[in-house]
This record gives sequence, structure tokens and C-alpha cells, in this order.
Amino acid sequence: MNDEVFPAVAADAAERLAVHWRALAAAELPVVPSGPPGTTLKALPEEPPERGEDLAEILDDTWRTIVPQLVHWQHPGFLGWFPTSNSPASVLAELVTAGLGVQGMMWSSSPAATELEQRVCDWLARALALPQRFAHSCGQGGGVIQDSASSAVLVAVAAALHRASRGRWREHGTEGRHRVYCTGQTNSCVPKSVRIAGAGEAVRVPLLPGTHAMDPAALAARMDADRSAGRIPAAVVATVGTTATCAADPVPEIGTVCRERGVWLHVDAAYAGSAALCPEFREVNAGLEHADSYAVNAHKWMRTGTPCSVLWVADRTALTDAMGLTASYLDNPAGEPRTVVDFKDWQVPLGRPMRALKLWYVMRAHGLEGLRETIRHDVRLAALLAGLIEEEPGFEVVAHRLGLVVFRRDGDARTRELAERLTGDPGVLCTPATVDGRPVLRAALGSPYTDEAAVRRIWSTIRRTAAAQD
Repeated sequence: MNDEVFPAVAADAAERLAVHWRALAAAELPVVPSGPPGTTLKALPEEPPERGEDLAEILDDTWRTIVPQLVHWQHPGFLGWFPTSNSPASVLAELVTAGLGVQGMMWSSSPAATELEQRVCDWLARALALPQRFAHSCGQGGGVIQDSASSAVLVAVAAALHRASRGRWREHGTEGRHRVYCTGQTNSCVPKSVRIAGAGEAVRVPLLPGTHAMDPAALAARMDADRSAGRIPAAVVATVGTTATCAADPVPEIGTVCRERGVWLHVDAAYAGSAALCPEFREVNAGLEHADSYAVNAHKWMRTGTPCSVLWVADRTALTDAMGLTASYLDNPAGEPRTVVDFKDWQVPLGRPMRALKLWYVMRAHGLEGLRETIRHDVRLAALLAGLIEEEPGFEVVAHRLGLVVFRRDGDARTRELAERLTGDPGVLCTPATVDGRPVLRAALGSPYTDEAAVRRIWSTIRRTAAAQD
């Protein structure tokens, strides 16, 4: 591999990306590929090359073979799931991070990577107006960048189980005794994490009548019943911004229930938590003074490429006691007196890249005001789409909060058919879902290239598709 050719090929890649972004902004590309399953497999050789190939040729193949069969998550017509955003600053940081090739598992393996992550997590905590106890600078707590909210909830649940059992929740005679609580609206990563952590199935708490949010009284009653039966309530996972409808569990009341019973409270705000950058949306922070851990996906709504999920804990020792194991080859003399942070003890894997550089670039390039305008821009566009839906006979807005609009047609069969027809449209992608047992369509605004004209174009496509049903 000749590093002399790298600058030219990297410059070519940057130019191709710039052209790609312009094509997305102009909606010149489809949101979803047209090829059937197996299209990319057929285009790829079955055997790996024996001899090295030219980087420029590999780059050509990327645009010839891979890019045409991608779902373009940055497309203005992409309204599926929740946004996964990006920006030139984030892409540049990814390049620099990969090129530096840092292994940031311990302070001693890369001091600057560790200390940058501490500072950036504190920056973001302050920007989101989180409780001070989540900051590294305040002593007991701190933040760490995980790869996803799934990993964040897994380590939080493990820390909660470790604390509740003094590290013995997997020992003979204790299996199945510890309980983790959530609702049926919680993201699927929560019950999955509970299984992986060895606590069996998550306990589903009923919802407040007429809402999609957890019932604190039902939670308290279930915890007390479990304790009376010899079981041990270990953790509650509350959600601020559920996947289906962006509903928020009543964290202040849930926090009181947890505090009174000594139970760990993790708040999953993977999507909605970013809204707290804007003072007018800081109701999403209600009750966080009760939380033991809190997570926000910067890669959803902060123009930071995936993966970048930030987890904060109020007591770092509770986390490191559960996750920290040190072999002799990982001795860190500087860490013995707890004077430094070893992020290997804050996550499942041992190894970790320099995760903070990307968020550092983004926060500096956009500034907090730029990131706030991103949130406000998407919220305004979601309000526009909701208004268009409400004005249309035969359509109903089921839920509308922040950048998410959930809607349906008049009749479940017609809603399902609309979802199926839209699946084949290359210009728009909405995610089908089920709310209260009925089919809906979700539209989550978040592409940096979506504007008012794009929203009206998307709505015109949906109306035209619906008209073809009738």
C-alpha cells in the first residue's frame, strides 16, 4: 500500500461525497434502491482478491456497486424510524480518527483521547442543562460515548443489577429474583438488554389510561408486590421520546417511586433528549434529578454521524464496579489512586476508538446555536406536515411531538394499503408501526436537506398515492 497515492484518492472521495450531498439536497437520488434482494451480492466476486488492488479502482467500485443499493438516510424524503444525521464536520473527524488509529481503552493508552471525551461529555451535559452531578468535573459522575442507546441501557442495567445484588445476581439461588421494569412502549433494546444482562424478561408496567406513558402508581404497586414475593426490584427504564409516538414517561413521579425504594432509574432519551439544547424544549429534562443514568444519541439529531450515543451516570463507581475487570497487562499505574478515567470500565468491549473527536468537531463547527437551529428547523417542518395532514379529509394525526408526526387514513385496511404502496415509492420512506393496536405511519423529520418545499412534495406524494387507492 503506497501512502503517496492516499491524498489524491482521499480528495477524490471528498469530491464524490460533496457531489453526492448536492444530489441528495436536490432529491435527484431515490430514497430506497430499486434492486431486488441479492443485487449487491451478484455484483460482488465470490472470492477475495489474491493481489492488492488500486485504491482509486476500489473507490470507483464503491460508487458503481455499493452506493446505488443504499437507503439514503440523509435524503430529504427519508422520514423513517428516527433520523441518523451527519455533517461535513463529522465526516472529516471520522477520517482523522481512522487515520490516527487511536486505541482509547485506558487513559495510559491514549491520554488525549480520554481527556477529550471527558471534556466533550461535560460540554454536552452543560449544553443540555443536565444536573451537575452527571459531569466529570463534579467528581462522582461523568459521561461516556457508547456506540448506541442499546449499549448504554445494557451497561446501565448491569450497573443496577450489580448494585442491587452486590454483584451476585447471577449466583446460584439468586437467578431470576431481580426485576427490571419498563413499558410496552419502550424500545426493543431494553428487554433485549435485560435478557443479555441475565435478569430474564423485563417486567411490563401498565400505561396511564389514555396515554402511551408509564403509570407510576402501577409501577409502585408492582415493585411492592414483587418485593413481598421475595423478588428484588433493581432498575426502571423510563423513556423520553418513545419510538412509536415520541411519548414521555412521567420521570418526576417515576423518580420518586424509585428513590423511595432504592431502585436505579435509567432514562432513555435517545431521540428526544437532544431537544433540550433549546431552552423552549427543556421539559424533556423534567425529573432528571432523580436519574442514576441518562442517555442521548448525538447521532440522531446533532449532525453527528453514527455511532455516537452519550451515557451519563451520577455515580461512576457504581458503573465501574459492575463493568471493570483488569488483567495484569492492563495495569494502569496512573489509575490506581482514581486520578484518571479508564473508559474500558464504562462499556462492554475492552477496545474503543477515539470516539469524542467527532462530537468535538461538530460542536465547534456548528456551535450550540447552529445545533439549536437544527432542532428548531425540524420541529417547524414537522408542524407543517402535521397541519397538512389535519387539513386533508380522510386522514388523522395520531401523535405529533417535536420532529415526529404519526398519522393514518380513515380505516385500518386503507392505512395498511397506503403503507404498502408507499414502500414502492422511491421518493419517500415512512415507517409503518402499530399504535393502540391499529396501523399507523410515522414521519420523522431530520434530514439536513429537508425544507418546506420538500415537505410539501412529500405530502403531495402521499396524497397522490392515497388517491390511487380510492
